[in-house]
Amino acid sequence: MALRPKNRRKLEERRWRLPAIDWRRLAAATASVAVLGGAALGVAWALDQPIETITVEGRFQRVSPLDVEQAVKQRVRGVGLVGVDLEAVGRGLHGIAWVESASVQRAWPRGLRVLVTEQSAAARWGANGLLNARGELFISEARHIPPELPKLSGPAGSEHDVAARYLAVRGRLMEAGMHLTAMRLDERGAWEFDLDNGVTVRLGRRDVDLRFERFIAAGLALVAERSGDIAYVDMRYSNGFAVGWRAGGMRLAAGHASDDNPDA
Repeated sequence: MALRPKNRRKLEERRWRLPAIDWRRLAAATASVAVLGGAALGVAWALDQPIETITVEGRFQRVSPLDVEQAVKQRVRGVGLVGVDLEAVGRGLHGIAWVESASVQRAWPRGLRVLVTEQSAAARWGANGLLNARGELFISEARHIPPELPKLSGPAGSEHDVAARYLAVRGRLMEAGMHLTAMRLDERGAWEFDLDNGVTVRLGRRDVDLRFERFIAAGLALVAERSGDIAYVDMRYSNGFAVGWRAGGMRLAAGHASDDNPDA
């Protein structure tokens, strides 16, 4: 049955009529949200107190806890305990000499706790630099250098490579009862190292790993037997090695190298 126009208009009016709103409930809900928001802001304001105490912890030999405390104070000046960026404060402490890492935590109600880990020097680099066990140069001009550290040197940027070769060579020599005191890489890419008995071993630029293995197999026994007489062992020969004597002179100690000139 077709609807009359008047009835059709009434049906459309009913269809598009907005639902009834309970204004009292809406007002109550809005008020509740406002109260909760205000309470949250109040709590945040109450917790975001000025930072008054800074506790520095760690095992300190080179790092001054007072330097750490002063550095933290500079970075949190005017900032409350809630608003402080803990990660940024920790990163900022890496610029202090001998600091390897630092973590910062809140200590309620008005303090910070700073845990510092010191760098561990594994080797000397150049004149006054220090490397850690990862071959990273963490101090370029150290005031105090432990005398027992091995001396590593090389072109700028070669710290990691020199440290890696030092660690590899040191392990093999220790197995044979010898100790490594220095490792050098020159500007042309030639390697040499010193033993604690005063003997220098020259490996050159080419086939460095192979030449070192040849030293372990053939030259090490001679060095152990005659270290007081030997100034250096030159492994830069494809068919042998040469020995330089402290009294002067050099002779081929193994193989036949008359037609093999060492790399310069």
